[in-house]
Amino acid sequence: MLTKTALKTLFELWNEGGFSVVFWDGEEVCYGSENPTFKIIFHREPKLSDVKEDIILTLGEAYVKGIIDFVGPLDDVIATMFKNSDDKAKADFHLQALARQLKEVDESVESLNIHKHYDLGNNFFSLWLDKTMSYSCAYFKTKEDTLYQAQLQKIDHSLKKLNLKENEKLLDIGCGWGWLAIRAAQQYKVHATGITLSKEQYEGACARVRDLGLENLVDIRLENYMDLNPKQEQFDKIVSIGMFEHVGKKYLPLYFAKVKALLKGNGTFLLHSIMGNFEAPTNAWMKTYIFPGGYVPTLRETMQFLPEFDFRVVHIESLRRHYAKTLDCWYNNFQQKLPEIETMYDKQFIRMWSLYLTGCASAFRVGGIDVYQCLLTKGIDNNRPMTAEYMYK
Repeated sequence: MLTKTALKTLFELWNEGGFSVVFWDGEEVCYGSENPTFKIIFHREPKLSDVKEDIILTLGEAYVKGIIDFVGPLDDVIATMFKNSDDKAKADFHLQALARQLKEVDESVESLNIHKHYDLGNNFFSLWLDKTMSYSCAYFKTKEDTLYQAQLQKIDHSLKKLNLKENEKLLDIGCGWGWLAIRAAQQYKVHATGITLSKEQYEGACARVRDLGLENLVDIRLENYMDLNPKQEQFDKIVSIGMFEHVGKKYLPLYFAKVKALLKGNGTFLLHSIMGNFEAPTNAWMKTYIFPGGYVPTLRETMQFLPEFDFRVVHIESLRRHYAKTLDCWYNNFQQKLPEIETMYDKQFIRMWSLYLTGCASAFRVGGIDVYQCLLTKGIDNNRPMTAEYMYK
């Protein structure tokens, strides 16, 4: 009874949109200002400690534990989440005060290992990523493109924007398995340096460079970008795909300062990152279970740093719908590989990753997040092509 009271108080904060909740005792309650478009079904009563002040964290944890399921389009769930994601709702809901008032405080805390995302290993990721092992947004030119085609197209599209010239020095911050650095060397004959913090990615990328005989053009390093010494090396072009989101809010200025220091005058920088529409703390469930320490900045927030470090905007492109489709592909691959995954991880892990992949896809389709490619120059470059036509040839 006490848990239901707490949950009802929580659900009443979502007054935009419309949904219903079917509680474990069969009671169904409608919430919001519109007709319900989805249901939240409780299979059993959660502990009072499972009901957190953050409704998104509460629902995410309950789903992973098998306490609830959603009936209806997940896009509607995510859209409702974004419609109601203001700070006033949290300020109006004081779960601890409610618990004290009811004279029951359950101090037991259950949490999943937040480090699992980084310790899963390449055997897991290789099951559902494409063979480039690209763990970032792909670029679909047609509906029929395979994930592998789309990932190669993303790499090619990114390299075209950089307008690379033979013998230039290219730095890839967060190079993953090195496909972008390798393709840059193959297609443009540039000297590409890729850095990663993953030992497995480093070893895999180095092996591929050796297999292709590209040691004279591609240098893969197991290194932090902050440890690069701008007095010892400078780059004509720098690219960073899917890494900016892991920098953290307070380190954003330091990131731009480092890129500026490593980039030659009039050099070009391509920043590819997930960004939000409004400044807000990271989704509590994602921060706890998927990407601890991550922060998704807004485009507005990112742009404010550029003048301070003499970066000029050349071109900005949204790949929002491309990322939704990428995540759909990943989830479909994930589902096809469930027999193998079930031998590696338990049911809660599988539900957690299913929610992560499908929830993110919905967030890109109907929520408040986007992904942008921002093409920047250090200082003024008057020698660039006058139009963006070269990027799409």
